[in-house]
Amino acid sequence: MSLEDGLGGRSVDGNLLGELFYPVFRLLFDPDGDFVGDVERKLAEARMPDPVEMFLSRSLGIGLLAGVALWIVGTLIGYGVFVLGVIDPESLSLGVPAPNPATAALLRSLVVPVAVFISGLFFGSLGFSLGFGGLIAVPYSRASTREREINMLLADSVSFMYALSVGGLNQLEILRAMANAEDTYGEVSKEFQSIINETEYFGTDYRNAIRQQSMETPSEELSQFLADMLSIVNSGGDIEGFLADKKEKHLRTSKQEQEMTLETLELFGEMYMTLSLFPLLLIIILVIMGMMGESDDFLLYATVYALIPLTGVGFLVLVSTVKQDEPGDGYLDPEGGSARLEQSGREGLIHLGLVEAFVGEFRVFDRVKAREGTYKTTQLLSAPHLFLRENPAYSLAMTVPAALVLLAVAVRTGSAPLSLDGWVSRPVWATFIWVYVPLYVTLLPLAVFHEWNERSRRAITGKLSENLRKLSSANDTGQTLLESLQTVSDTSSGKLAEEFDVMHAKVNYGMSLRAAMVEFNNKYRVPRLARTVKLVSKAQEASSQITDVLTTAAQASENQDDIERERRSRTMMQVAIIIMTYVTLLGVMAILQTQFIDVMADLVDQGGNGAADGADGMDFGGGVDPAVLSLLFFHAVTIQAILSGFIAGYLRNADIVSGVKFAVSLMTLSLGVWVFVG
Repeated sequence: MSLEDGLGGRSVDGNLLGELFYPVFRLLFDPDGDFVGDVERKLAEARMPDPVEMFLSRSLGIGLLAGVALWIVGTLIGYGVFVLGVIDPESLSLGVPAPNPATAALLRSLVVPVAVFISGLFFGSLGFSLGFGGLIAVPYSRASTREREINMLLADSVSFMYALSVGGLNQLEILRAMANAEDTYGEVSKEFQSIINETEYFGTDYRNAIRQQSMETPSEELSQFLADMLSIVNSGGDIEGFLADKKEKHLRTSKQEQEMTLETLELFGEMYMTLSLFPLLLIIILVIMGMMGESDDFLLYATVYALIPLTGVGFLVLVSTVKQDEPGDGYLDPEGGSARLEQSGREGLIHLGLVEAFVGEFRVFDRVKAREGTYKTTQLLSAPHLFLRENPAYSLAMTVPAALVLLAVAVRTGSAPLSLDGWVSRPVWATFIWVYVPLYVTLLPLAVFHEWNERSRRAITGKLSENLRKLSSANDTGQTLLESLQTVSDTSSGKLAEEFDVMHAKVNYGMSLRAAMVEFNNKYRVPRLARTVKLVSKAQEASSQITDVLTTAAQASENQDDIERERRSRTMMQVAIIIMTYVTLLGVMAILQTQFIDVMADLVDQGGNGAADGADGMDFGGGVDPAVLSLLFFHAVTIQAILSGFIAGYLRNADIVSGVKFAVSLMTLSLGVWVFVG
C-alpha cells in the first residue's frame, strides 16, 4: 500500500484494507462516539473525502501491520542480544523473591523469555502507535494548516468581498466571485467553492449551504463570519455595510495576531540564547574532565557534530511552527483572457511563450519557435545576471559544480588533506579548503541574487499604499481607472509609477486593462501585490468609478505596511540576540583556545622535554590531544555560525534563503578569529 493511500487517498488497496479491518473498527470504536465524531469533523475540515469508518479501519489496518512487523523485529532483537552475548542472562532478574532453590531456578529460566516478550511488546506497541497514530494525525495536521492560512487571508478576503459589493454585485455573485479567486485567496476561496458547489450541483439553498459550511470550516473566525453573514442575508440587511464593518474588524484582528506571534518569537529568542550556550558549557565540562584523566572522546565528537546541529535544527523547526509565512505564490490565473496572456504566464526557461500554442499547425511556426529559442538563449547569455536576479536558486546550478571542481583540484594537488592527521595538524587550512571554499562559492552568489530579487520586489510594494491613495483621489475627480493610472505615473516616481505607465501604454495598443494588470502582477509574483491587483481588476470590470474600492485596497495595503514595519522592528531585536549570542560563544571559544588549550599544550611540551623519550608529550592528564581540541573548537564555532545565520534569516523574513547572508557573515567572522587564535 502506498503512502498516498494511507494519507486519505482512495484506491483499491486502501479500500480493501479498510474493508478487511472494518470488523476490528466496529469492535474497538463506537460509530456514534466522540472520538469517531471528532475524526469525522477533522476529515471534513481537512477536505479529505474518506468516510470516517473507512479511514479509521484503514488506519487500524496500517497500525496493526506495522505493529506486527515491529513486534517480529523486537522479538528478534531481544533474542539476539542474549544469543550474541551482548547481555548476560545472569545479570538480569525478574525481581520476584524465591522461597526455595527450585523456584529460583524456575525464575532464572524465565528471564530470557520474559525479556524477549517485553522487547517484542515494546516494539510492537511502538509500531502500532506510529502506524495508527501517524495516520490519525494527518487530518488534524491538514485542518490546522488550513485554519492558519484561512485566518491569515480572511482580512484581505473580506476586503475583496466588500469591493465587490461596492461594485454592485449581489450576495450570490459575491459568493461565486470569491469561489473563483482561488489563485489569490487560497483556502478561503475553497470554503466558498463548497458553498457554490452545494447550490449548483446539489440544489441546496445557498442559505443552508452557508450554514453548513460555517459548521465545517476549520477556522473559528470564518465560521463566525459566515454565521453573521447568514443572519444579514436572512434578515435582508445591508450586506455592504456588514462587509465594511467586518473589513475593519478583521484588519484589527490581523494586527493583534501579528502582535501575539511577535511576542512568541521574542520568547523563542530568549530560549535560543540559553539553548545555544548549552553545548559550549558541555564542551568546557568535557575538557575539564579530560584534564583529570576522565575524558571521553566520543562525547566531545558527539557534542560538536551531533548536539550542536540538532539543537539548531530543532529550534528552526520550533520557530517554523509559529512564524507565519505569506501564503500563495503571487501568480494570477488569466481566467479566460487572451491566448497571449495565458501562454506568457507559462513562459520560462523551457516554455517559449505564445508561439508554443501554434507549433505543429504550420511550418512557419516551427521556424519561429527555433528563432525564438535562439533569441532567448542569446538574451540569457548576454545578461545572465538579470535572469539570476529573477531566479536566484538557478545560481546553484553553476556554483555547486564549480565548488566540486575546486575541491577536486585541491585534492589532486595535495592542498586538501585527506587524513585525520592532516586535519589535526592544519585545522584552519583543512576546514577552509573543505568547508569554507565550497560554502563561499555556492552561498555568496545565492545571497547576492536573492537580496537583489528582494530589493526589486520591495521597489514595487514600498510605494504601493501611497500610489493606491493617489489612484483613489484621481478616480474620485471623475477620471477612469486608466486615466488615473496615467495621472499617477506622470506625477510619481519609482518603479511602480513606471509600471503604471507601461500598463497605460499596453491598453492604448489594444490590450484590456485587466490583462495588463494581470501581466504586471505575474512579472513580480508578490502575494500581497496579487491580492491588490485581484481586488482592483475585479472591481473595474463592473464600473470605472471605483474610488471606494481603491480606498479599501489602500487601507489593506497600509495595514500590511504597518504589520511589516512592526515585524521588522521586533524581529531585528531577535536577530541581534542571536548574533550577540553567537559572538559571545565565539569569544569564549577563542579565550579557551588561547588562554587554556595553548597554555596547557605548552606546559605539556615542557613536561615532555624532561620526561623519558618514550613519553607522550601531547596528552595532558590522559585526556584529548590539544590539537584535536583546537580542531573541534573551530568546527563547533563554524557549525554554530551557519545555524545561527539561517535561524536569524528565517526569523527576519520567514524565508530560509534570507539567512544565507547572515550565515556567510558569521562564518567569515569565525574564520577571521580562528586565523588569529588557531
